Amino acid sequence: MERFWTLITFLHSLAGPGMMLLYPLYASVIAIESTSKLDDQQWLAYWILYSFLTLMEMLLQPVLQWIPIWYDMKLALVAWLVLPQFRGASFIYSKLVREKLINRYGATHFKKSPNGKAKDKLGDFVDTKKEEQEAHH
Repeated sequence: MERFWTLITFLHSLAGPGMMLLYPLYASVIAIESTSKLDDQQWLAYWILYSFLTLMEMLLQPVLQWIPIWYDMKLALVAWLVLPQFRGASFIYSKLVREKLINRYGATHFKKSPNGKAKDKLGDFVDTKKEEQEAHH
């Protein structure tokens, strides 16, 4: 029975990094290579929320260490953010972050491409970097 609990403890310790980092990294690469904007929104929203959660966790560490189920609660929250059945990161971003940004800064603050069409995401990034390099020379 002791080996069983050791295995469960080991799997539990792997669940966090797998759910919070490995799968999102893999899915983010897939999203960059796809033409869909929905998966980009999901994974960019995830990384924004994960960064915020990590910063809050660092600030609140003295309090959180007294909550024995904090890690399990965080794992459940991240599972909701990550799993495609729920798309929690996209939901929170749409309902909270986007609405707050648009209400505060207005829709004109967020730019689109000059021709009004979506362009290749990676191509936009590379073009922007080229323009920045040319501007510095």
